[in-house]
Amino acid sequence: MKVTVAKSAGFCFGVRRAVEQVYHQVKEGKKPVYTYGPIIHNDQVVRDLEALGVRVIHAEEELESISEGTVIVRSHGVPRRIQEKIEARGLELVDATCPFVKKIHRIVMEESRKGAAVIIAGDESHPEVEGIRGWAEGPVWVVSRPGDMERLPLSAGKAAVLVAQTTFNYTKFEELVEIFSKKGYDGNVINTVCNATEERQSEARRIARTVDAMIVIGGRHSSNTQKLYEICSRECKNTYFVETLVDLDSKPFQSFRHVGITAGASTPNKIIEEVQKHVGIKF
Repeated sequence: MKVTVAKSAGFCFGVRRAVEQVYHQVKEGKKPVYTYGPIIHNDQVVRDLEALGVRVIHAEEELESISEGTVIVRSHGVPRRIQEKIEARGLELVDATCPFVKKIHRIVMEESRKGAAVIIAGDESHPEVEGIRGWAEGPVWVVSRPGDMERLPLSAGKAAVLVAQTTFNYTKFEELVEIFSKKGYDGNVINTVCNATEERQSEARRIARTVDAMIVIGGRHSSNTQKLYEICSRECKNTYFVETLVDLDSKPFQSFRHVGITAGASTPNKIIEEVQKHVGIKF
């Protein structure tokens, strides 16, 4: 069987940087070490870090019971109030927010200070979007589909800025940009979809069009992995979503001659290699 693995599969720059910072803090002997939320959306990595003593802070209220230690902000970033609360409690703050996400924080803060309404293209419940919202100092809305943009209670001529979650589907973002332009706002569009995200999605689409089956590897809670699965499913009817090799059902692959593999930004290379090896040898 022929197996094609996407070159862009696996850890992106921001995720790799965040994970390395956690391991560095552990190696330095810092105790206790916390991450605000799971450092990435990958259960295997989170469990490995927990085994090394790294604890996860799941909610803002938990900060009240912590009086010492190091708190690492994950690549998704956090609202401004969370960052300030960590510092106010005298905890050591290690900011592992992806630089591309940090750029969106600055844009949102600066534009809202000028009086512009902030519109974020993204998933309202995603931690990255929650963090971005937390840097706005005025009206802020989250949109994920054309209907959301159409229903915004903003009149023509209103100062507004449109940004995007870094892992947002670029094609969907373009649809929202078109509606934003037609609404006649006095503002601008800043494309903050990460280049790595665009590349990953485009490559996955290209591969899915040429294979008999497509395997998408990543955490179930990973937004960018879910989007990869959606993209591949539209191009290849035999698309499978797995977190690890354990989730892969071997039976359907017995009739496939060419299989493609891609993976989300929070998927370690080890898991990708295990799936690749299994598919290549097993069938």
